[in-house]
Amino acid sequence: MDAASRSGSNGGNYSGNYSGKVAWITGGASGIGAAVARRLVEEGAQVLISDVNVEAGNALAEELGCKFVRCDVREPADNNAAVATAVETFGGLDIAFLNAGVASRCGLGGDFDLEAYRRAMAVNLDGVVYGIVAALPALRARGGGDIVATASMAALTATPFDPVYGANKAAVVGLVRGLGPNHEPEGIRINALCPSFADTPIIEGMKDELDKLGLPVLDVADVVTAFMRLLEARGAGQAWYVVPGRPSEPFQFRRVPGPR
Repeated sequence: MDAASRSGSNGGNYSGNYSGKVAWITGGASGIGAAVARRLVEEGAQVLISDVNVEAGNALAEELGCKFVRCDVREPADNNAAVATAVETFGGLDIAFLNAGVASRCGLGGDFDLEAYRRAMAVNLDGVVYGIVAALPALRARGGGDIVATASMAALTATPFDPVYGANKAAVVGLVRGLGPNHEPEGIRINALCPSFADTPIIEGMKDELDKLGLPVLDVADVVTAFMRLLEARGAGQAWYVVPGRPSEPFQFRRVPGPR
């Protein structure tokens, strides 16, 4: 059975009440991560923000009354330390929002930049893998919880202006689809959020190309709404698309062709 059609045991348990819930957000100092942090704090959750931008992270944590810890998601030890901080500070972990990401702007021809390639793959894919590995024991200790990885609509369609970004985001979706059914029986839901390009620092220098391709820039508030909708839904191993003017819902993948 495709994971998108499965019904999770833990999903929908929030019922709009996040009091006492603990969330960890990577890439939480700005953009989508910061907006989700604000919403979860408003809803009563205790939030640990992590980012490599220490100044912005500390400022946001002070504003929201939550906690910040520096975390380079490319480093497994940093992910482990962030989860340990959440557990030590707040008593556990219920939600891991693995949101840190960068654009690669890396071609594969004469303009190939090895360091840009390695950085993009490490942040966008390795960071999700290491975050999941770090979060799973803490979620298990709470009897279940949610992992949401930020992928992209670039995972679901071709992205000619940044094919490496499309590749690592597609890998995140493949990872989530594979892991979802494995952990759903223990009450841990693993899903991906796939927004079209939102109005955040990651699209700086890309807006003209997005306009040429007819891809409207998404309001960050719409991504926050989709994130909350995902948390309160059911199912695991899903890729929730977020596009302007449509309610967010899981993308329906076709079954692979069988033998003749």
